[in-house]
Amino acid sequence: MASVNKVILIGHLGKDPEVRHLEGGNSVANFTLATNEYYKDKQGTRIERTEWHHIAAWRGLAELAEKYLRKGQQVYVEGRIRTRQYQDKDNQTRYVTEIVAEEISLLGSRPGGATAQPAAAGSSAEEPVTFRQEPELDQLPF
Repeated sequence: MASVNKVILIGHLGKDPEVRHLEGGNSVANFTLATNEYYKDKQGTRIERTEWHHIAAWRGLAELAEKYLRKGQQVYVEGRIRTRQYQDKDNQTRYVTEIVAEEISLLGSRPGGATAQPAAAGSSAEEPVTFRQEPELDQLPF
């Protein structure tokens, strides 16, 4: 049986995307996304727990993230979990777990009341705008 690595998140951006342009023309946008969980403790006090997720968007999706995403904006992110390792400046091995975005939808409105969606022909202001990462030829399963 095949395995599945799929993540779906709806949350608010913790910061504007940071975009790096790499050799070979590829771009990567990194940003954080906050999701909230609410529950009541034994005394009935409402508790809020915030989980921060590191998101990486590549190539064309990175350019769209740079153009349209802003801190505080609510977005839907669909992608896969990836854990990678690197050596820090003290030569210590570090690990980071991130979500590699394959789809991003703009939800709600930006702070200040401006619409979150880019102008699109034939779309109403209520419809979320969705961007998808096109698969690279070497990623196709056949």
